[in-house]
Amino acid sequence: MSDKSTPRIAFQGALGAYSHEACLQVDPEMIPVPCTTFEGTIRAVKEGRADLAMLPVENTTYGRVADIHRLLPESGLHIIAEAFVRVRIALMARPGVKLEDVKHVRAHMVLLPQARRFLDEHGISFEAAADSAGAAEELASTEGSAEGVLASEVAADIHGLNVLARDVEDLDHNTTRFLLMAPDLDDSRRAEKMITTFVFEVRNIPAALYKAMGGFATNGVNMTKLESYMVGGSFTATQFYADIEGHPDDPPVRRALEELRYFTHELDILGVYPAHPDRG
Repeated sequence: MSDKSTPRIAFQGALGAYSHEACLQVDPEMIPVPCTTFEGTIRAVKEGRADLAMLPVENTTYGRVADIHRLLPESGLHIIAEAFVRVRIALMARPGVKLEDVKHVRAHMVLLPQARRFLDEHGISFEAAADSAGAAEELASTEGSAEGVLASEVAADIHGLNVLARDVEDLDHNTTRFLLMAPDLDDSRRAEKMITTFVFEVRNIPAALYKAMGGFATNGVNMTKLESYMVGGSFTATQFYADIEGHPDDPPVRRALEELRYFTHELDILGVYPAHPDRG
């Protein structure tokens, strides 16, 4: 960690982004470090400009976040916590603008389809922006504009905009899972329910994946996620990303990982961390 008294946390997006909201959920006292890209977020930690990184990994509506599973193993960082952020969408505008005045809004292309019902009901047109929180920042500096922005209430608070309507999203369960990343692995048992995340590449033998997964079934270890993706530009080199419930020191988990190692030629633990209460 940095020798500064207050930790700095990097995230992708502008101040007020949902990634920023995840940072505030973990520790509202940390100093936010906005970054343009996921790669830049990771680089901020590796270069010492931030102590931690907050990265989105998956969404209940849209599935995995593109490129994240590829970036995590290469990042050199380790998962120390997870955060779940309910995507609550607010319509905001400059002070003095009323809801009936707003005829056009901007937001990230992912947010716009999630608020179509509200926009259609109010006859509001829309266009995609590179970043919702960034659009809020731009709107705040545009005098006389009656345009609106769809973003989090955090963005409205930060950029001095008024919230004209709350929870305008069509779905009330849309949630993004974030991972808090640090330079060093912390495999201490910090909660009763722990999650272990790892990546592996199976050996090139028949039924290798089936056999590798067998250890988790026979030892009663719950695997909550298993995803595959190609590496090295090859159709045959496939890496797997997995989340399991438990700590590597738990006897069932230890036995399952030992069996997994027998059928793999690469196995890396990305993180051992407390399960978020919203996991259920």
